[in-house]
Amino acid sequence: MATATHLISNHLPSVKQLQCFLAVAHELNFRRAADRLNMTQPPLTRQIKNLEAQLHQPLFSRSTHEVSLTDAGRALVARAEAILEALNALAADAPGCQRRLRIGLTRTLNFDHVQPVSALLETSDDIESPELTSAQLLQCLRQNTLDMVLTGEKGAGDADNIDYRWLCREPLRVALPVAHPASQNASISLNALSGLPLFWFARSANPAFYDKCERRFVKLNSPLKKLREPEDSLTLLTHIARGKGFALMPQSKCTFALEGLCYRPLADEEAEQLNIDVFAATRRDDQRPAVLQMLDKLSATASPSPS
Repeated sequence: MATATHLISNHLPSVKQLQCFLAVAHELNFRRAADRLNMTQPPLTRQIKNLEAQLHQPLFSRSTHEVSLTDAGRALVARAEAILEALNALAADAPGCQRRLRIGLTRTLNFDHVQPVSALLETSDDIESPELTSAQLLQCLRQNTLDMVLTGEKGAGDADNIDYRWLCREPLRVALPVAHPASQNASISLNALSGLPLFWFARSANPAFYDKCERRFVKLNSPLKKLREPEDSLTLLTHIARGKGFALMPQSKCTFALEGLCYRPLADEEAEQLNIDVFAATRRDDQRPAVLQMLDKLSATASPSPS
């Protein structure tokens, strides 16, 4: 059978280029896209530039402060996703193929310090685990680009399509400046931090967790002043060490030592209400043995649900 010459030329976009394009298209941020692909930013930028050169049109508009898709870029998103989905299906349908289980981990937590989930993931050789926000993970799950996600809190509006299995409850700690008087306490009530701004995130990143916290915040003696949380954790902690604010952080993330910075547990009543419930989420129609077996293993490590 003859194959058209243009289909076997070396002038077609590569799979890597399309993957890089989609990562930037979804993140609209080259640094976050590079982190998502486990690569550095310069080679990612080269892949995008080479793809734009092959297609003879810009795919992104770049400025000092933002990245946005051009009309050509928006048109390419659906086509690139369809191409990669077709390639993924081709690999999955190959005779004797045992596809790696695609588990997404919320980047809100450091699963290296979430026992015993970390031990299970470390001993499983057939897992690939990208780290995204909970909202991004659930979107990937719905689009069948992930088989399971470990997410902080449940998503909204998908109860008919997604099954959630409770795994553990992650405590929150207060990251605050050592110079603040409350740092002398063994545990901290948020009322003791009035006047110190809270570094906080956008609700779209995790609506359920955001709303859980806001229900507690409205009960404080005075409203919290909020600052936009920096995307980079080191930048955030540096700001805190310099006295510019405080943050509520998952216990598993409180591992970075910095002069002028300390971590303290919340006072009992607030600790009961301000925490992250971690769930394993799967598509309700996915009954493959590998997925169900992993769910059973994760469930075996979980404590009884507190709810």
